[in-house]
Amino acid sequence: MTNAWHEAVEVGERLTQGDLIMNCPLIAWQPDSLQLQQNTKETDVLKGATTAIQADVVIMTQACDLEHEKVDNVILCPHFSLTDYRRAWEAEMNNRTQNPTEKAWKRHCNDICDGFVWNLTMLNARRSDELSIEHRVVDFHYVYTVPRSFLESLLEQRGQTRLRLLPPYREHLSQAFARFFMRVGLPVPITLL
Repeated sequence: MTNAWHEAVEVGERLTQGDLIMNCPLIAWQPDSLQLQQNTKETDVLKGATTAIQADVVIMTQACDLEHEKVDNVILCPHFSLTDYRRAWEAEMNNRTQNPTEKAWKRHCNDICDGFVWNLTMLNARRSDELSIEHRVVDFHYVYTVPRSFLESLLEQRGQTRLRLLPPYREHLSQAFARFFMRVGLPVPITLL
């Protein structure tokens, strides 16, 4: 049953981990503008290197921290439709002069689902008369924060139903996020005598 991953959440429901927010306004960095120049204030460089974007995101902040109002800012990661992600994957394969075959695509998707692509995880599709989405690919390489009060007022103003991951799928997402961050690469390997 594909709907078992999500529930529809009405306007006014409190934010929690696993909420999917579509077209969320975010602040992102313009890497070309981050070079410090002589006699420039560091804070001015940072202010000038930001840009406003919109992305589909999922809330990564722990549910208990949101419920007990222990955080002022919400951690978000972007997610993409499988169709959009496939287009980007095919373009990347072509740039590497590799053939993006159907077999390679299926293997790549299975690797994501099995946790072998560290920075990505996949969310199941939802097909419903009420609210549907196709499979989503979450990318942990990009992490954003937004003030909780802003996000709450945005959702209230939009007045739209949103999707929320249900347990244990929301904890599975959190675990994938943790695996990505807990990786440790040793600069000097262990040498056995």
